[in-house]
Amino acid sequence: MPGETVLSVRDLAVEVATPAGSRRVVEGLGFDVAQGETLCIAGESGSGKSLTALSVMRLLPRPVARIAAGSIRLAGQELLALPPRAMRRVRGRDVAMIFQEPMTSLNPVLTIGRQLTEAILAHQPVSRREAQRAALEMLNEVRIADATRRLDQYPHELSGGMRQRVMIAIALSCRPKLLIADEPTTALDVTIQAQILALMTEMQRAHDTALLLITHDMGVVAQMADRVLVMEAGRSVETGSVHDIFGRPREAYTQRLLAAVPRLGSRAGTERPVAGSAKPLVAVRDLVVRFDIAGGILQRPVRRVHAVEGVSFTLAQGETLALVGESGCGKSTTGRALMNLIPWRGEILVGGTPLLPRANAGALKRHRRDIQMIFQDPYASLDPRMTVGDLVAEPLRIHGIAQGSELADRVAWLFKRVGLTREQMRRYPHEFSGGQRQRVCIARALALSPKVIIADESVSALDVSVQARVLALLEELQQEFGLSFVFISHDMAVVEQISHRVGVMYRGRIVEMGSRRQVFESPRHPYTRRLLSAVPIADPSRRTGEFRRIEGEVPSAVHALDYVPAPLALQEAAPGHFVAVEPAFG
Repeated sequence: MPGETVLSVRDLAVEVATPAGSRRVVEGLGFDVAQGETLCIAGESGSGKSLTALSVMRLLPRPVARIAAGSIRLAGQELLALPPRAMRRVRGRDVAMIFQEPMTSLNPVLTIGRQLTEAILAHQPVSRREAQRAALEMLNEVRIADATRRLDQYPHELSGGMRQRVMIAIALSCRPKLLIADEPTTALDVTIQAQILALMTEMQRAHDTALLLITHDMGVVAQMADRVLVMEAGRSVETGSVHDIFGRPREAYTQRLLAAVPRLGSRAGTERPVAGSAKPLVAVRDLVVRFDIAGGILQRPVRRVHAVEGVSFTLAQGETLALVGESGCGKSTTGRALMNLIPWRGEILVGGTPLLPRANAGALKRHRRDIQMIFQDPYASLDPRMTVGDLVAEPLRIHGIAQGSELADRVAWLFKRVGLTREQMRRYPHEFSGGQRQRVCIARALALSPKVIIADESVSALDVSVQARVLALLEELQQEFGLSFVFISHDMAVVEQISHRVGVMYRGRIVEMGSRRQVFESPRHPYTRRLLSAVPIADPSRRTGEFRRIEGEVPSAVHALDYVPAPLALQEAAPGHFVAVEPAFG
């Protein structure tokens, strides 16, 4: 049962500076978090969730944003009245925060051990040797394998899940009364997400910590929260127990938010008909992608990454083939090979025309008219110095398809088709929300009227309602233009919603391939069952009380130069349903 109140927020108001003057983005917000309790703040991007967390930490970016009014009390102490030096002592010792992207939160030039040790020394009266011993204990506590070696490694040498565990270790190293987690698992695979959530729950129970969890993943909310606060446009829309919010939502906004959540099993017993020809549009045979790792004084190859090993599949017109698996399994590498962005071996045919690994500029230009890509991070894939109208027009200019007023009309039509306006063509990428930027990327991918679009984690960072609109748009475009999609994702509920067929990848290989119904309702490979069991279900009544802990990391794809991978046999378990016999999975 929750104990005494740790955090009390009353009438919080946050203002940001705009060219038109100051604007309130959080207004009249109030809530409490008790000892040992988990309060989840849910809502779309721009609702004020993260600004609320930064306000509690007093880390709002000044002079752009400031707390205009309200009270924030931590264990009875008014944080807004503390001078900066006193607030620095509170951070880390009494309240700590885990940010969404650990790579930007960790210092890239300091070792993991140095960063952990500094956090402990900053808030505890211990010697450096004692701090180093405590740092090692924290890494063991967050289940990082070979913790002694990890202390001397740098952030870029760790996987995303391991970096997030390091962030948890730093945040909990001084046993804070309150832990704030801002989208801590958004960019992680479902299995790694399950590990992180299990770890946070375990640490919370061990130290009776109050947890303020900010997320747009309603499955995580359903499985983690004691109480839920739903925010819209900087205001509290609805608050209540997790069972009341999911079972009896009162407000229309909460109802819309929950209705947009993709739910695993919602398409059980159904198949999506393919609105196109059964003839293969794309054929991939024995695709191999390997990268050499240089080392030594002469920087010669010393190791080799076997990113993709012998992957084969076909894609029909109007079909969506989903590739799923954990980070490092080779799914994104496969997509980049299809675009000829990286060296590869094997055979790739698009519309019966073979793609050459070392194609000349002219051949590549023709290939890119048939196949386009939507990347995971729309902001990183859009040039910030160009207007979005120019960005969408650029492929048309390069290929000489349109110019002048015809070009402007074509771009305007593309904007309208993805739900944007002609007036927005003159804006820059930073002036759009994440969902709008992804729509710009979709418009750019459609500009050349391609036959195939590779969507690489194209909706993973979007809110559920925005995600639902983008997925609906992709399905609509598929029906209208007969587009084929290679949909790369780690979100199994989204994959079930949008795919016709599913390929499950593990260590650079496809270990199971079949129709959506076969893979989701009759999974045969242990790894497929592991992926599905790790998905948090957006229903608190189906809460198990424990996240299934998955120990260890996916085995490394880095091998010696003379390593020869064992052959992989796929057996047909049912018509169209293929399952790997080897390698063994553990």
